[in-house]
Amino acid sequence: MTGSPCARRAIGPGLLQAAMLLGGAALLVPPAWAQAPEAYPAKPIRLIVPFAAGGGTDMVGRVMAPRLAERLGRPVLVENRGGAGAVIGTSLVARAIPDGYTLLVVDTAHTIQPVLQKLDYDPVKSFSLIASMVKGDTVLTVPASLPVGTLQEFVALARQKPGTLVAGTAGLGSSGHMGVELFKVMSKIDIVVAHYKGGGAATSDLLGGQIHLSSITIQAVIPHAKAGRLRGLGVGGAARSPLMPEVPTVEETGLAGYLTTGWRGLVGPAGLPVAVVERLSGEVRTILAAADV
Repeated sequence: MTGSPCARRAIGPGLLQAAMLLGGAALLVPPAWAQAPEAYPAKPIRLIVPFAAGGGTDMVGRVMAPRLAERLGRPVLVENRGGAGAVIGTSLVARAIPDGYTLLVVDTAHTIQPVLQKLDYDPVKSFSLIASMVKGDTVLTVPASLPVGTLQEFVALARQKPGTLVAGTAGLGSSGHMGVELFKVMSKIDIVVAHYKGGGAATSDLLGGQIHLSSITIQAVIPHAKAGRLRGLGVGGAARSPLMPEVPTVEETGLAGYLTTGWRGLVGPAGLPVAVVERLSGEVRTILAAADV
């Protein structure tokens, strides 16, 4: 850095980031030199989804993107960067310039991964937290071709054929992975766990019968269940879902204490200008309040 010692002091050590609350989420206040440009947004925005297309997190991104684009007056382009249980796409955004043009849809894996592995980013400090978007149930689901109608029957089949049934997940450390592992441990069964780059890829193989179980976002299960191609056996939440009221909770099937739900939020790189965070947070709240959303 060039310039006088006074100039260096003015833009260096005296600048600290402080925490504040906005829309129920903690976010980082940027230094004074990073205040928002007057005409944000002035160009297209990248919305990174850290999973392959077709899963629950991707669905949220693709519902939000066109509505954000309409309200912001600029294209919002969904970019799938799947792999490593969301770590690849998340790391990309953590390193991005904090100008509001690279955003990330985060989900439950964001707070699971730091427990499982060493990351090159901090799940809180490396990001500006913009908004909580959705939370919802997952469903332990099997292909309709599998000859089981209940979770108890699946457990019985798994015990008859130890080590042969395969459960697919959206990736190592995903909420679906945790849901499957919890079910595996609590039911004392021996099944193989296979990790994909996203829930969509796992669901595709579930539909084809290559795998035999997956913990899937309920919205992704419904159309296939109605078509008779998938069968929901147990909802992970504390109560039955009004979206699939005929499916019991996993706890109802006999696994007392089983509970797993998922959530999705919107973040950007640490140091996003306050005005950008406020604009995006306000637009997300408005979009989420819309009846069609």
